[in-house]
Amino acid sequence: MKDLYPEFADRVDFYAIGQSSFESIEVLESDRIKEGYPWPVAEIESDVLKELLVFQQSTKIAVDHQGIITYRAGYADGGPDAWRKVFAELVERSGG
Repeated sequence: MKDLYPEFADRVDFYAIGQSSFESIEVLESDRIKEGYPWPVAEIESDVLKELLVFQQSTKIAVDHQGIITYRAGYADGGPDAWRKVFAELVERSGG
């Protein structure tokens, strides 16, 4: 993802979102910097995770510009080729 993200950074918003109550935004940001991830991190309310049907770590979802979930994957799913396709489809759906 680190190598793929820059190709789409100006057209797709990407966030790593922590779901553990034991990981503060400060811990997530520290890990982001340590790993050299260029995307931002964010926290989310557990109710929102439930609404999105995110119940386990490393769940990946893509949401288009209209709020429609267009992609969902679990742990170890979605390699670089899959994500390139997902990002390209998000760009196309948004008209740009």
